[in-house]
Amino acid sequence: MVSHVEHPAAGYKKIFETVEELNEPIPAAITGVIPSWLGGSLLRMGPGLFEVGDEPFHHLFDGQALMHKFDLKNGQVTYYRKFIRTDSYVRAMTENRVVITEFGTAAYPDPCKNIFSRFFTYFRGIEVTDNCLVNVYPIGEDFYAVTETNYITKVDPNSLETLKKVDLCKYLSVNGVTAHPHTDTDGTIYNIGNCFGKNMSLAYNIVKIPPAQKDELDPIEKSQVVVQLPSSERLKPSYVHSFGMTDDYFVFVEQPVKINLLKFLAAWNIRGAAYMDCFESSDSMGTLFHLATKDPAVYMSSHKFRTSAFNLFHHINTYEDEGFIIVDLCTWKGHDFVYNYLYLANLRKEWEGLKKAATRAPQPEVRRYVLPLDVHREELGKNLVSLSYTTATAVLHGDGTVWLEPEVLFSGPRQAFEFPQINYSQYRGKKYSFAYGLGLNHFIPDRIVKLNVQTKETWVWQEEECYPSEPLFVPTPGATEEDDGVLLSIVVEPGAERPGFLLVLDAMKLTELARAEVNVIIPVTLHGMYRP
Repeated sequence: MVSHVEHPAAGYKKIFETVEELNEPIPAAITGVIPSWLGGSLLRMGPGLFEVGDEPFHHLFDGQALMHKFDLKNGQVTYYRKFIRTDSYVRAMTENRVVITEFGTAAYPDPCKNIFSRFFTYFRGIEVTDNCLVNVYPIGEDFYAVTETNYITKVDPNSLETLKKVDLCKYLSVNGVTAHPHTDTDGTIYNIGNCFGKNMSLAYNIVKIPPAQKDELDPIEKSQVVVQLPSSERLKPSYVHSFGMTDDYFVFVEQPVKINLLKFLAAWNIRGAAYMDCFESSDSMGTLFHLATKDPAVYMSSHKFRTSAFNLFHHINTYEDEGFIIVDLCTWKGHDFVYNYLYLANLRKEWEGLKKAATRAPQPEVRRYVLPLDVHREELGKNLVSLSYTTATAVLHGDGTVWLEPEVLFSGPRQAFEFPQINYSQYRGKKYSFAYGLGLNHFIPDRIVKLNVQTKETWVWQEEECYPSEPLFVPTPGATEEDDGVLLSIVVEPGAERPGFLLVLDAMKLTELARAEVNVIIPVTLHGMYRP
């Protein structure tokens, strides 16, 4: 899987440039054959506006939310995109400046106001961004574009119109939730977020949103916290981007990347700061795994799992087998925060400079951890893992903690397997074989990868000067094999006559079936969904 492709032309810079939205869908030119059963919409979210007036956004996660749609119907394909009319976007466009602080870009008071007005603006409290550029997913019959704050935005998946802004704090005791919820077989949605309670108490709440019911009430109005997990530090919650769920358990990985709440409150109110200014890394805590049962939802305080420090953004899959919970993760070694390396100034460097910067960043690695459910009747110092197909270990220590060592499923120098996907509808929470991911070469997305998590075999799709996005797996109707389906990815080929295209790959062989090309550049996208 390791990529030796160089990018001296630095064409990747084009995916970090501002684009305009489209007035109407544009037709795509199709080469190859799109499977006749593949009819629906690929919806994607990402940044599309990287500066406002003379003010640039500084971080990859700051650009204003742009929603993309490739429609596949009757052998034809069209492409459409539209900016989400968030408060962040509308006010920025109205005032021609950055008005609401984003992940890595601080907003400052209007320079046209007098000094007293600007001074008091700093003490109005935190105005949280609603820039929903990370993902889009359904809740009941509706669709929401999301980021990681308490605001989600209802959108029309057909017209891409913005419908309304929803504040989850009105329904749930959370200060934000991840952009990676899990959906159960009955349509129930589970998610996790930080909760700052009375007296600055801190916890992680797992929330539940029921499926749509006949009473036509909004499922969000029926949402509830089902279980609370403790924080290892009172004033420093860990950054959480995703979590694991099996049929019977929730798995939360508490990593050493922390949000310093005191710094967050003080810096924001007094001098103006971005979210990134309030992160710090603990070089002593390592990484903790928390378990909770699902039904009934109860925190398992007697199970204390610990391992060495790593950054975590994406869980691949989590499942139960013979009294163990297997947790497959895309990790980055150490406590140094990976997002420190995703400032746009870094990603837009010439190739040699970008590579040099990446050598200072944490090393990516796909890892498997195994958590034993029975930790009480074993001898100290003994490996509790008895599964025959993994080298991961779990050793009980005298203080009651279980020290975990992983099995490495993939590792290559500065080569990441990230933005992972599986055959989710059939294998979420179940033993599986295949994961699909976006290959990052020194942080630049330049390939699509299929990984057999049992044999560690890999397959790669890659073309020179092509920059793909997260591959989404769509199963063939009636399929009996886990990898019988297609992968959908938006690819950018700067300099080509039609530089943006929807790529359709055979998920078994990772060979191209078709591509639908359009004559516009498409900026980087983060996550999304396929809507049949």
